[in-house]
Amino acid sequence: MNNTPSTTSHLSRGYTVALLSSVTLSTTAIFIRYLTETYQMPSLVLAFWRDVFVTMVLLLVLALLRPNLLRVNRVHLQYLLLYGLLLAIFNASWTQSVALNGAAISTVLVYSSVAFTALLGWLFLKERLNWSKAAAISLCLAGCVLVSGVLNTSVSSLTGFGIFTGVLSGLLYAIYSLMGRSASQRGLNPWTTLLYTFGFAAVFLLIFNLLPVGLPGAAAQSADLMWLGDERAGWGILLLLAAGPTLAGFGFYNVSLVYLPSSVANLIMTTEPVFTAVIAFFLLGERLNPTQIFGSILILSGVVLLRVFEGKLERVESNG
Repeated sequence: MNNTPSTTSHLSRGYTVALLSSVTLSTTAIFIRYLTETYQMPSLVLAFWRDVFVTMVLLLVLALLRPNLLRVNRVHLQYLLLYGLLLAIFNASWTQSVALNGAAISTVLVYSSVAFTALLGWLFLKERLNWSKAAAISLCLAGCVLVSGVLNTSVSSLTGFGIFTGVLSGLLYAIYSLMGRSASQRGLNPWTTLLYTFGFAAVFLLIFNLLPVGLPGAAAQSADLMWLGDERAGWGILLLLAAGPTLAGFGFYNVSLVYLPSSVANLIMTTEPVFTAVIAFFLLGERLNPTQIFGSILILSGVVLLRVFEGKLERVESNG
């Protein structure tokens, strides 16, 4: 497998897969909201079981269809362990950011990752950083601010620690993207990477839930890990969340990192709140206001701008 593709067809494939990932992941908010509102399920307990079910389902699928992908070179295990720890910490920091800042402001802060990813990718992975990418970042960030509704949210309750936690979640998301790109450059299959990172993350999330300090959204006691008890419908929704949008969404994102620089893939993911809003409109009757519609246009314009100019650069380089 060529881990540094530069052809236009590979670029188009990367954009398609990344957009598919964004569409798929955009449905997770609906599942999570249902579980937290209907069953008042603690967020870190939910995250733990989601990662467990993703690991179990993917393990079964790969064992049946591609058993060779279950094996990983021992030299990569330490890297995948660190990757899994990062995923678990990202889940925890995102949860705490939502608790401290609210959903709207947390959404904007986590998508600060697009700027972090572009800068870190340029510094450590030698990814391109030009005016078109900077313009796309600006458009996407502005669009996220408008779509999230943060301008209509009171900021009087914000604290320095809350802002720090939110920006930290953005930085961790950026590093997650960079590590995914690095994993593809190391020759790791994206589905193998997904299996091991979610498996390790589940272990770390179990530890987070059992820590005596009591993290926000964690189990208050060990018995709370079985929060859903005999609620078969709740377990079914949780399994569907894991086996459907989480597994497919993160899997497609990992695949997109084989074809795209991490900064480009992360920029495309800013379309996620747009797709979430559209899905919520059809399924929940939630309506976008004019400000959110304008924000959606800004995000999509940023992605289109990036695609057009990246495509031109690829053609110039391939012809040169």
